[in-house]
Amino acid sequence: MLISTAELRAHLNDPTWIVFDCRHDLMTPARGAALYRENHIPGACFAPVDTALSGTKNGRNGRHPLPLPEAFAAFLGQQGVTAATQLVAYDDAGGQYSARFWWMARWIGLERVAVLDGGLAKWLADGFPVTTEVPQSRAGGGFTVKLNAGQLANVDEVATRSKSGSGLVIDARTPERFRGEVEPVDPVAGRIPGAKNRPFKTNLNANLTMRPAAELRLEFESLIDGREPSEVIHQCGSGITACANLLAMEHAGLKGSKLYAGSWSEWIADPSRAIARG
Repeated sequence: MLISTAELRAHLNDPTWIVFDCRHDLMTPARGAALYRENHIPGACFAPVDTALSGTKNGRNGRHPLPLPEAFAAFLGQQGVTAATQLVAYDDAGGQYSARFWWMARWIGLERVAVLDGGLAKWLADGFPVTTEVPQSRAGGGFTVKLNAGQLANVDEVATRSKSGSGLVIDARTPERFRGEVEPVDPVAGRIPGAKNRPFKTNLNANLTMRPAAELRLEFESLIDGREPSEVIHQCGSGITACANLLAMEHAGLKGSKLYAGSWSEWIADPSRAIARG
């Protein structure tokens, strides 16, 4: 699930490895592509969060709804990805966008996928090269989608768990957004009733690498309080940073939790859904 900068550097010229730059800015969506043009890890392809990692919005399905599985598979195939390719995703924000790529690749059945531990900041700090050169199209891509539908929770499942108190919803947003004190992105502040807060940056060291698995396991086990990982649903504002908590749980050996992809931005699209604050 995690690849070190040294290991990626050793495989930069390996044609069976393909790297994806997932940098993005929620407030300035075009910034990711601009940063990619300025510099990126050699050979890296750009994976736009708003298009490749998201589908069509209809006003009811959140700010970053999932694309059709076949559409995401087609995007990867156009970059030369096959079922045997080792995929490595990175960003510059502690893994919040690259974790979405990691989750989606596994969702459509790919198994050889990892996040670059520490992202671009660690890569640069280690003195490894960057470039402005855009890689040429790779021939021979394509694979059969094998959808892992069990990785996904829909709004009805979240609503049922919220109302009944069964299972657990973990919210990856910042504490002030979770409490409903501020809301810089969505039109309504608050949280899903019954959710517990774990800001995704809690999982990181100061240099944005993932904290030790044993430490994370103790903290997540305390949070889920005896529940099975399969009873845990992750959410955030739009299904992006939630993937970082899901990745951290998997890294800690707690496998099988789910993503609520629509997250808060889908939840509030229906005014009849309950909202908690404070």
